[in-house]
Amino acid sequence: MRENVTVVIGTGGMGRAICRRLGADAKLLIADVSQESLDNTVAKLVSDGFDATGQQTDVTSPESMAALAGAAAALGPVTRVVHTAGVSPAQAPIQAILSVDVLGPAFMLEEFVDHVQPGAAAVVIASNVGHMFPGLSPEDERAVSTLPARELATSPLLDAGRYDDRATAYMFAKLAAQLRVKAAALPWGERGARVNSVSPGVIATPMGHAELVGSDQELVHQLISSSPAGRLGTAEEIAAAVEFLLSPAASFVTGADLLVDGGAMSAIAAMAPPGP
Repeated sequence: MRENVTVVIGTGGMGRAICRRLGADAKLLIADVSQESLDNTVAKLVSDGFDATGQQTDVTSPESMAALAGAAAALGPVTRVVHTAGVSPAQAPIQAILSVDVLGPAFMLEEFVDHVQPGAAAVVIASNVGHMFPGLSPEDERAVSTLPARELATSPLLDAGRYDDRATAYMFAKLAAQLRVKAAALPWGERGARVNSVSPGVIATPMGHAELVGSDQELVHQLISSSPAGRLGTAEEIAAAVEFLLSPAASFVTGADLLVDGGAMSAIAAMAPPGP
């Protein structure tokens, strides 16, 4: 009998792969802002033998995320939560990138912490480009990391005018997700739970393919060609990394960011000119 609850937020390519990777021995609660995508994903999983239900959720709304956390707890012991929802530069304007990609993880981390079981684990999908953001002042880094999510929503850090283009806003948003996870390790640890992020490189999902032909395609292709792997990653490879971080095998890993990018960030660091 499936008793433990696994929550997967986002029905994109990674979200669907993660559902299949984790869902055989769990009750799946799947969330997405698109009711159509949610219905299609749940129906396919149920037809394939999974115990899956869906709840339409706006990750930018604390009330919507709180309702999702409550619904998960009502299904049974919540032991795994994966936040995959996000938008990329090819998909959305700057303000939407900041709202979805910064606030979504922030609200998840705050709303779920009181609903998960001791021994539970969560993973937030970030991105390797978070490691490319030019940097934050110590004051801004502290604010991004620790401001209550509702206050972060009205912070000047989420003012679209601060960012020159969508790519820069996206880099900041993914850095923010990594920082929120790092800061959340303590309150989640007080609950007896762990939280980590995974930062993929360019992955062969609909989002990844959109970036290959988007306005930042030169950077995206360079990330692929310069990496030791020399190829796109697959959603299944990200799902495998997520499964590891949620498993007892990673019981001593929390507050960390796992790069799963074919070595792209390592290559960039190796090619960087030496400092003064």
